[in-house]
Amino acid sequence: MNKYYFISVRSESTRLKHKALLKINEKATIEYLIENIKKSKYYPNIILCTTDKSADNLFEDIATKHEIKIFRGSSKDKIKRWYDCSLKYDVDFFVNVDGDDLFFDYNLGDKILDEYSTYDFVDGHGYYIDVYGISNYGIKSVYKSKTTNETEYIRTFFLKEENINKVVLENIDEKYFKTDARMTLDYEDDFLFFKNVISNVQELQFDNILNYLKKNPDVKKINYYLEKEWSKNQLKYK
Repeated sequence: MNKYYFISVRSESTRLKHKALLKINEKATIEYLIENIKKSKYYPNIILCTTDKSADNLFEDIATKHEIKIFRGSSKDKIKRWYDCSLKYDVDFFVNVDGDDLFFDYNLGDKILDEYSTYDFVDGHGYYIDVYGISNYGIKSVYKSKTTNETEYIRTFFLKEENINKVVLENIDEKYFKTDARMTLDYEDDFLFFKNVISNVQELQFDNILNYLKKNPDVKKINYYLEKEWSKNQLKYK
């Protein structure tokens, strides 16, 4: 079975322009996520899944630099992009990680790839970041049945699809549940949060990050207030 990580990224962002390419210590933010996932036993099965817009040309260089694959497809229709990517690389099952989730722990993704690949949709909503596992049949079914090209918020499409085998991600270490730390890059203060942590944690393992935040609780205050605003914005997709 061909199992992959998809890293979904594009430079276009309404709240924080070119957030994936913003630099922290001379490195683009997306590179920190790539470096985390490259520690997985599934490397080199990692695909940077971006759009065919010229603004995203720079991701070609980043993929080459980090020796991972790249796919370029629809800019608005994320489900079509995933479907086309799955066809090109003959993917049987993949875990998607959004490019703004810099502190994604590959151990969580590997658990999904190891233990949940018999399902068509693995719902990892409600953890410190959202993470989903999707089979070839799952992405094909949703792609064929959807009636819109506006598919940026994908979870709803899979939950509504009746012809796929769905499961909620369970039996996960409590450290992965939502805490009083916000770990998604959407706003300027999110960037300041990530910059602080990256500049002060020598090895960006998830446990090291949690320990740093525990010892420095004021760092969490930099951006956690944004969680309410972000959650309100997500309601329009439900």
